[in-house]
Amino acid sequence: MQRFRARKALGRCEYIMKIGVRAHDYGRHGVADYAALLKKEGYEAIQLAIPKAFTGIESYGDITEALCEEIHEEFAKQEIEIAVLGCYMDLGNPDKEIRAQAVQTFKNCLRFNQIIGARVVGSETAYPHLFKWEKHQWFPSMMDSLKELRDEAERLDVWMAIEPVGWHPLEDAETARDILRELDSDHVKIIFDPANVLERPAEIVQPVYWRRCFELLGDFIETIHLKDFTVDADGAYVPKLLGEGDMDYSVLKEWLKTRPDMPVLREEMDPATAAQDLAFMRRMQRVVG
Repeated sequence: MQRFRARKALGRCEYIMKIGVRAHDYGRHGVADYAALLKKEGYEAIQLAIPKAFTGIESYGDITEALCEEIHEEFAKQEIEIAVLGCYMDLGNPDKEIRAQAVQTFKNCLRFNQIIGARVVGSETAYPHLFKWEKHQWFPSMMDSLKELRDEAERLDVWMAIEPVGWHPLEDAETARDILRELDSDHVKIIFDPANVLERPAEIVQPVYWRRCFELLGDFIETIHLKDFTVDADGAYVPKLLGEGDMDYSVLKEWLKTRPDMPVLREEMDPATAAQDLAFMRRMQRVVG
């Protein structure tokens, strides 16, 4: 499987990262139309959740091998990398029936990815916001799911990735590193969304925090998610345009210089303000040689 294409240096200017987006932030379209639209917008990579992106596909059960072949062909034609095949399932739920369905759906997507060719099939480890005691309660169920999925990824020779989120059983970089050690597989990677592990930005010295995250997880990260936010007086998350919130991306940009082909995917993109976010990402991308 070809997992990425090399980037070329242009003159004295060197470019880092691939500018990407969560595709369904642009609504639903046909496969060919979607690939052409995202190419026109200037994206090089995407996260693709098939039931949220394409007209006529309402669930993961509607996905066929013919559709997977069409997706692979149309996005390859537009030179857009499918960085993440999104299959965000409730993998830690203690309810055995819910978890079994989640694991089977993810397994199906691993199989589909043999055709689509995304870098990884990705998921968080839960759906709801959990209290501390609930995260501990859900942890063993999450590990059972991840071990089963690891075995399937290895059998199919495709890659999976899990995403740390502060309110899920996989809650931070330290926990993620411990889990990766236990799973002990080259087929298990990380999707890293800095905003999802920064619940209280005013209490964190971000450069120190991010260096520690990349020290622990840098060798396992396959994709970065990018978003910005502030926290209101009630502690609620308030999304912002890139560069207008509390996120400090200076350490991320330095780290990206060591991973020039890394897809960086804007989440929560509003097409009405996409030009501003894309301008921020292009400034972030360009490094003067």
